[in-house]
Amino acid sequence: MSSIEHYTASLSDEAPPPDADLALQALWWAGKRDWDRAHGCVQQCEGTTRCDWVHAHLHRVEGDMENAGYWYSRAGQPVSTVSIEDEWAGIAAALIRETERNPSTPATGTQP
Repeated sequence: MSSIEHYTASLSDEAPPPDADLALQALWWAGKRDWDRAHGCVQQCEGTTRCDWVHAHLHRVEGDMENAGYWYSRAGQPVSTVSIEDEWAGIAAALIRETERNPSTPATGTQP
């Protein structure tokens, strides 16, 4: 993943960037407002911090704060109080930075 700008610009594409792991794929689908596809991605990598954080975001988007709280806890993240859009951008930036620092960390996989 080259940058947050590249990742955000890719939302106009038909599919997530080819180098996106499941967490970034899920967040990408969330950015496209396709909650079901996003949720399918995170379900494939439950138990990884990256996917659990995106999972929390998805349940916050749907308004299920109890479930979101569970996933924030699993991800080791505080419950977000910023706008959905700002949280999306913050998670994307953090995951991309982590990927750049340690490319072997992300959970890999394919889209549902």
